[in-house]
Amino acid sequence: MPPKKPASAKKKNTAGARSAGRQHTAGKAKSTPSSTRPASKKTPSRKTTRANKPSRAKETAARKAVIATALKMSTTGLSPGRSGNVSCRWGDGMLITPTGMAYEELKPADVVFVDGDGSFSRKGRKPSSEWRFHLAALHARPDMGAIIHTHSLHATVLACAHKPIPAFHYMIAVAGGIDIPIIPYAPFGTEELAELVAKGLVQRSALLMANHGQIALGKDLTSALELAEEVEVLAEQYYKVLTLGKPKLLGSDAMSDVLERFKGYGQNAQSK
Repeated sequence: MPPKKPASAKKKNTAGARSAGRQHTAGKAKSTPSSTRPASKKTPSRKTTRANKPSRAKETAARKAVIATALKMSTTGLSPGRSGNVSCRWGDGMLITPTGMAYEELKPADVVFVDGDGSFSRKGRKPSSEWRFHLAALHARPDMGAIIHTHSLHATVLACAHKPIPAFHYMIAVAGGIDIPIIPYAPFGTEELAELVAKGLVQRSALLMANHGQIALGKDLTSALELAEEVEVLAEQYYKVLTLGKPKLLGSDAMSDVLERFKGYGQNAQSK
């Protein structure tokens, strides 16, 4: 029979095995890949917050810009009182002034978002009654980002006389063609009017609306408002020219030349 081991030797062996087991377990813990460890809850929440802030800030800035443009349109007399409306492209839809509210009372939350399909929240303010033609115009002109609709005095006078603005002056070209056309009358807020506006703006950046007012487009709110102001100036000039008799108009060749020159005018000029 083999000799029995002393009791002290058994204790040492048992202690050694336990120690080795602990070391083996510890080794496994250290070698666990970091990808299997649970992620910290703080990091994702911080990233989400930072990602959301710029979007909310930009939308608030856009809403404020719509209000500022509407205020300027009103205070300069371009569209007195609560008349007219302003919109800018936002995402797949637009931000537009609400219906029936004084511009000086507007807050960013009052500006209404209308989705590209024409839907909007029923819980907040109602959009301008003319939201349909604003949306139709943005769909028809994806190269444009803002719309101004005004009841400016002389543009409206000519619109009520059913008179487009012909090429009595070369600056007519600012609207993108050889004239500033007029579309037929249709009741405000209707789909019929929206279709007429969209069709009329395919090849122009501004037009007159029979018995109504004017519309101007722009890449942004600033340029749209500037064009609306220019249309009103041209309308006043043309109205006054008409009091002197039949105006002498520029021919199609002259206007084609102006349109070509406008492509290289100011900030549109390409550096060579």
